[in-house]
Amino acid sequence: QVQLVESGGGLVQAGGSLRLSCAASGRTFSKLPMGWFRQAPGKERDFVAAISWSGGNIYYADSLKGRFTISRDNAKNTVYLQMNSLKPEDTAVYYCTAATNVVALRTRSGVLYWGQGTQVTVSS
Repeated sequence: QVQLVESGGGLVQAGGSLRLSCAASGRTFSKLPMGWFRQAPGKERDFVAAISWSGGNIYYADSLKGRFTISRDNAKNTVYLQMNSLKPEDTAVYYCTAATNVVALRTRSGVLYWGQGTQVTVSS
């Protein structure tokens, strides 16, 4: 079993930045691909980014490339999501995810573990 706890969400003005963190515990963290999804009010939960356990394979939602950066520190059992140039449409609950396959992390059905989520609100 893997436990995922997100932090770093909050309220930020448009154009600002936030860095989300996800601390993992339980099963050997460093062997699991990790990622992020988000869910805006009234919308489905969508893929944001994923990273392999080595960090050598990274995927982003096409619409977020260039603004969001995913990274991980296996020594700290933590994955990060750096979000820059934030827009009001980035407002959502952001969920940390884990699976055994980084490609599978791009779909909801491929996610094995979910965090509780952290709220990000971007004001205009």
